Amino acid sequence: MPRYEVTDSQWNRIAYFFPHPTHWAGAGPPWHPHRPLVNGILWHLHTGAPWRDVPPRYGPWQTVYDRFNLWRKDGTWSRILTTLLDQLDDAGRISRELWCIDASVIRASRAAAGARREPIEGRALGGNRATQLKEPQDHALGRSRGGFGTKVHLICDRHGIVLAVFVTPGQQHESTAFEAVMERVALSRVKGRRRWPKQLAGDKGYSYPRIRLWCSKRCIKAVIPTRSDQPRDENFDVATYRQRNIIERVVNWYKDCRALGTRYDKLAVDYVALWMVAMIERILHMKPPRQNT
Repeated sequence: MPRYEVTDSQWNRIAYFFPHPTHWAGAGPPWHPHRPLVNGILWHLHTGAPWRDVPPRYGPWQTVYDRFNLWRKDGTWSRILTTLLDQLDDAGRISRELWCIDASVIRASRAAAGARREPIEGRALGGNRATQLKEPQDHALGRSRGGFGTKVHLICDRHGIVLAVFVTPGQQHESTAFEAVMERVALSRVKGRRRWPKQLAGDKGYSYPRIRLWCSKRCIKAVIPTRSDQPRDENFDVATYRQRNIIERVVNWYKDCRALGTRYDKLAVDYVALWMVAMIERILHMKPPRQNT
């Protein structure tokens, strides 16, 4: 099997999310087989090569690209991600003890520049309410000390399972996007199950009264060190804070996908959709949860 392709068992877990090959014997021409196209999308994700360079074995490159965009707009990627996360959550594999939040600046290629600023219909990431995203006017691109790029905001649990992803321009401070990132957690709300973690760890960039108040109102203990211009917290949980390194490792894991480690996409919604594809792939490589009988 070529690299980056889904196995039979992995495909069986997500195949039913895609349209029926013959429209359930309805009107319309049959779909091009979905599995090769998904493998072509994964190839692009890992190599970072232009869509036009997708190998012919996956089908016409335009079909691969169009299908990626179709499933971004109609919420297919969002539904797959939410379902896989919910399955892990139902099996007790999503930790509510500690979540970690962080942001990382991703350099953008010159190919990412040049998208039109006026709104165009269809420039959106579909799916459930938490993961929906409209294309921002600035396309989440800006200039910071690191150069031209995008800032990616992530939340993961203590096991390194990413629960939310959000993007802003590279120069925007991570604290300004805190609430938006927290509201993008892709887990479904289940009655009787805790929505938020008991503890949330972040670096000094999140040490603001507004953020601590937000956590306090939701019974979350903020494990955030104080800045040098703030009174020192004598009760700061150093041992728990040390576990925050998991999210720094997570960022590096995902940056191994070259289409994530450097942004080539002109649209922010396309870039976020690629992150979701990478999150889906990582969950598929985990041992699947047992099905209740």
